[in-house]
Amino acid sequence: MRVAVISDVHGNAFALEATLREVRSAAPDIIVNLGDQVEGSADPGRAAQLQAELGAVEVRGNNEEKLWPGGRRNPLSLQYGAWLATQLDKATVARLSALPLTARLDGGRVLACHGTPDSSWESLLWVWDRGPDGRGFYRSRDPRELLAAVAPLQAEVIVCGHTHRPGATRVGDTLIVNAGAVSDQVDGDPRARWTLLERRGAGWAVEFLAVAYDVQAAVSWARTHTPFGDFQAQLLGSGVMDGRGD
Repeated sequence: MRVAVISDVHGNAFALEATLREVRSAAPDIIVNLGDQVEGSADPGRAAQLQAELGAVEVRGNNEEKLWPGGRRNPLSLQYGAWLATQLDKATVARLSALPLTARLDGGRVLACHGTPDSSWESLLWVWDRGPDGRGFYRSRDPRELLAAVAPLQAEVIVCGHTHRPGATRVGDTLIVNAGAVSDQVDGDPRARWTLLERRGAGWAVEFLAVAYDVQAAVSWARTHTPFGDFQAQLLGSGVMDGRGD
């Protein structure tokens, strides 16, 4: 069983197209999409269409919850939501809004979620914290706390996204995989990311992959079609997403 995992496309059709070329070359048995599909400004309408055509197992991210009535609160989010509404048809919004929080695949062996199995806004492997200087950062979750959270789920693998940080650890009998993000990186490397899981006998192997794409084309689209071009240029060009993320 080979499972291709994409997460956090954030409306970046340019990064997604490059990623999907590699995903298809890997010939996975199934594709999983962990959410945050369209919240971005590098052709989100086309990004939405490409994802809808995948036939992937999908769960909702925290940004899909922003599509719910009353899901946006601060002025910037409301401004962005008004623009995004001009890029997506009502059927797409309805489909994304109705995605489930979690999904099981491979006979229940694999549990997929965006953040944690209980919340699309929280993260499983890492906890958001602040240092003495007030700057935010992710710290590793206490492994005992992690074990207590995942053991009752009886999954061989839990795959999640949200943090834009690829990584994996094992607690008890469960492999926890935090998939990399297709768009909006945090480590200074602007390449798109995706993750390949493979069941080999009684165990699982995980591979984190990076894909170069035409960042300038994505930025050019944003500058031409949106009021968020400068932001996209900094975000996509630097490969550094400031603050907690999404």
